[in-house]
Amino acid sequence: MINYRYNTIAEMFLVITEQYAQETAYLYKEKGMWKNSSFGEVNQTVQLMSGGLRQMGLKKHDHIAIMAPNSRWWAMTDYASACSGTVLTTIYPTLTAKQANWIIQHSESKVVFCGDKKQGQKVLSIIEDLHKVEKVVTFDNSTFDHPKFLTLDDFINNGKTRIKNYPDEFKDIANSIKKDDLLTLIYTSGTTGEPKGVMLTHFNLCANIEGTLDFISISKDDTLLSFLPLSHTFERMAGHLLPFSVGAKIAYAESILKVSENMLDIKPTLMVSVPRLYEKIYSKIMDKVSKSSFAKRAIFNWAIKQGKKSNLRKLKGKKPGPVLKNNLKLAQKLVFSALQEKFGGKIRFFVSGGAPLSKEINEFFNAAGLVILEGYGLTETSPVVTVNLLEKNKLGTIGKALPNVEVKIEKDGEIIMSGPNRMVGYYKDEVATKECIEENGWFHTGDIGVMDEDGYITITDRKKNIIVTAGGKNVAPAPMENVLVSSKWVDQILIIGDRQKYLAALVVPAFPNLEEWAEEKGIVWKEKKELLKNAEVKKLYDKIIFESMEGFAQFEKVKKYILLPQEFSIESGELTPSLKVKRSVVVTRYKKLIDDLYNNLDIEY
Repeated sequence: MINYRYNTIAEMFLVITEQYAQETAYLYKEKGMWKNSSFGEVNQTVQLMSGGLRQMGLKKHDHIAIMAPNSRWWAMTDYASACSGTVLTTIYPTLTAKQANWIIQHSESKVVFCGDKKQGQKVLSIIEDLHKVEKVVTFDNSTFDHPKFLTLDDFINNGKTRIKNYPDEFKDIANSIKKDDLLTLIYTSGTTGEPKGVMLTHFNLCANIEGTLDFISISKDDTLLSFLPLSHTFERMAGHLLPFSVGAKIAYAESILKVSENMLDIKPTLMVSVPRLYEKIYSKIMDKVSKSSFAKRAIFNWAIKQGKKSNLRKLKGKKPGPVLKNNLKLAQKLVFSALQEKFGGKIRFFVSGGAPLSKEINEFFNAAGLVILEGYGLTETSPVVTVNLLEKNKLGTIGKALPNVEVKIEKDGEIIMSGPNRMVGYYKDEVATKECIEENGWFHTGDIGVMDEDGYITITDRKKNIIVTAGGKNVAPAPMENVLVSSKWVDQILIIGDRQKYLAALVVPAFPNLEEWAEEKGIVWKEKKELLKNAEVKKLYDKIIFESMEGFAQFEKVKKYILLPQEFSIESGELTPSLKVKRSVVVTRYKKLIDDLYNNLDIEY
């Protein structure tokens, strides 16, 4: 049985900020220096922000929105909303003004918080359409010549006035919030159609926090480096609410580009990430190893082999024997310690979610003592459904269901779940809600998977991603994609082949590695398109694709491919903000190239 400490996020906030009042809650960099805010200081600021909302006239159940990069201000706005009883809609700062316009209007938000001048300008460009928006607050105190805009300083000052006039209001409202009150609207970044607003209650998140803590040990002694967007439910729960609930420290990375540098400064014990980070780091490490001397490569490969042996024994409940134990000590000294130092040297474990992680990459990191616990979930499930355990980390699986979550595999392989973390439904969309939630409460995830005798689940693919070939074979593209993306020569990959005689792939090369290789070969090119047409490059990728497909059935093998000169990106609309490939968008964009490929014509960009 799970012991639920809190029914609401507001209750959690009040208890934790009082219990750890003198301890550091947030670390952030300002003018080149790391600074900190204590839990007590966070409490005071949240009270002022909550007062600012009340001074604007907002009441319980009113909707507000936030469009900002990660920062302590994002986090404190979340708590100010939770303690005020308002409903916070999260908007990715990477979205366009048009996309933000739709979400702000659909969510009926009355106040919009903007992270900086850039986000403020987006809102300003659509402000005439936002009839329900009464105020726009800028965190960086940017000013705009519009009556609805005000700075963070002005907003805080309004909060001071409110508290002076109503000193007990903050706690009274926070304590009056019920477990089933709506906490947030999170719009899914779905790969097709308009996003849907997922309705999550206070208890949805509280239940997910407690369920996760029953599997993963986190304490006030931990430090987490936060860099995934807080607009996404994965980071918001695992990198924001979860560590806060135990009094752990949260450090905010300056940007995604500064994560490596910030890790060395902060020396985190925990990190939450999507597979993309691990893939890039793995590629860089393997590239560096491939260029080292024969002796260094031999030592490196030997060390990784010892780590893998140890992990296999651990999975079987066995300890390393005397010889392996000594080998591990030597491997730690010669190889592992240097790898671990790149992450600050204090990492206890990583958590990976949001997309499938290549088993090969996971085996590599775990062998080096950099444990990755792969989990699984959706925005609709708050989000965690399953996660691996430290004491039994089955690589290649997404772990087992949290103790307060039930999971079943349907006859068609679809994973369905039930639990207190399941969403209420989609905002203003009963049809979509009924399509995925049965009358008995079971939620259809849309993912295909299998469960082993220990309850550990392996995802094979998204139900809607299943490719049906012209020969009638059902093919899940994810396994092939995971193998190919592990190559140092591949940055991004998309397998195609629906209603075709064979599978093909759209491949975005890892251009830094490819260009360096081309220079060494004496290949001359001016543009990437020219490089990709080179015969030597074609031979290289023929070899990579052919070797990667070993072990797959004939109908699963990629027979042809297209090398693309630019990567899939959020800006181009080919990636969701959580870095999932929008399959339909990519296929539509490259339709002519795909048609030419299957018609055996030369590829002309």
